[in-house]
Amino acid sequence: MLSINQLHQLVRLELDKALTRAIAAAKRAHETATDTESIAKSKYETFGLEASYLAHGQSMRVTQCQADIRDFEGMFARINSNLSIEAKESNKPKVELGKLVALMDENGKSQYLFVGPGVGGLKIVEGNRSIMVVTLESPLGTAMANKRQGDVFSLIVAGNKREYEIIELV
Repeated sequence: MLSINQLHQLVRLELDKALTRAIAAAKRAHETATDTESIAKSKYETFGLEASYLAHGQSMRVTQCQADIRDFEGMFARINSNLSIEAKESNKPKVELGKLVALMDENGKSQYLFVGPGVGGLKIVEGNRSIMVVTLESPLGTAMANKRQGDVFSLIVAGNKREYEIIELV
């Protein structure tokens, strides 16, 4: 499995890409909203108004991306400061914020998840595997919270009960 520092770099790279895309989209939306072609010629022309709503929404997305980066940086800083404390603990680690989890379903299919403070669904590709970010507030995150390596839990997915085993936890 990846080290926490390798994972930190991969997550930061993906978050920076998302921020760059959001900034570009906000800039385009702002240019469209302030373009002279967007000025309404009659009360029925709403293109300028709609463009301004879009520009506002894109600006909010930039703010959210910046907040996501701050949240992840704060989490990784806490993880790095706690590494020496965790090394001294004799208990097996549990699924919580900042943990990398390998799951196996009842069909033998494995998947890698990283428990993060936000951006659930973000996929990070490392080599030939992908790691998906989940939050503890998601159904999967809630079901596996506080479980330990070797624990089995179930989750209802699309109306079907699925069994998962935690095969590795870092």
